[in-house]
Amino acid sequence: MDDLLQIMARLRAKEGGCPWDVEQTFETIAPYTIEEAYEVDEAIRAGDMEALKDELGDLLFQAVFHAQMAAEEGLFSFSDVVQNVSEKMVRRHPHVFGDADIATADAQVGAWEAQKAKERAKKAASEGRAPSALDGVSISLPALLRAVKLQKRAARVGFDWSETTDVLAKMQEEAAELVAEVHANEPDRARIKDELGDLLFVMANLARHLDVDPEEALRGTNAKFERRFHKIEELLGKKGKSPKESTLEEMDSLWNIAKAEEKAAQ
Repeated sequence: MDDLLQIMARLRAKEGGCPWDVEQTFETIAPYTIEEAYEVDEAIRAGDMEALKDELGDLLFQAVFHAQMAAEEGLFSFSDVVQNVSEKMVRRHPHVFGDADIATADAQVGAWEAQKAKERAKKAASEGRAPSALDGVSISLPALLRAVKLQKRAARVGFDWSETTDVLAKMQEEAAELVAEVHANEPDRARIKDELGDLLFVMANLARHLDVDPEEALRGTNAKFERRFHKIEELLGKKGKSPKESTLEEMDSLWNIAKAEEKAAQ
């Protein structure tokens, strides 16, 4: 770890450092941090432990990069980061590091959330404002994931439908409003965007009520689309054609073939 910290300091050195690394800021590095986290996820999904080892190193380097920039501005050091997360983990696991009695995983989840709520309330108080049930839901999360988290927070304080059928009815209502805007005499792009957002939000809520991760569901559909479209390209290739040289009707027919083959293989 010391070697890595020294390498990072050397890369950021005004004299003899790397010009690119020296020019970076928290804002310019943040997208790389997010990208590295996704690459960790990709390695896990692929079951590639060698890649996971490599990607975890890249993600760790991102934490070191941010800590080095913070140290240069006198904000905090990497040691402060380690100390902070260590104290947080001890604080949030009183059944392991203290004398609290938490016997099940479900009970631990409840205790964890209660502790996080206390921390959010303390932070709100330090900022001179009242705490909100929605505090702490990062605005940088993917929109679909953030929608689910916002809805879960609201549900904890009773702002939620009790039945899935209510959510389905709301989804139909939002879909109808979107259709109405699309078919208006003078379609308003802003209103269409707003109604589409409402529909996506309620669909995320439906996924939550059905206990389905919407990110996982959409990721699976993306993969299915890729497989079937690659099959279309393959079948067209056997005819000496490309998608651009085909028609929608022909490609749709080949899509149905790919779909049938997948179902037959299941």
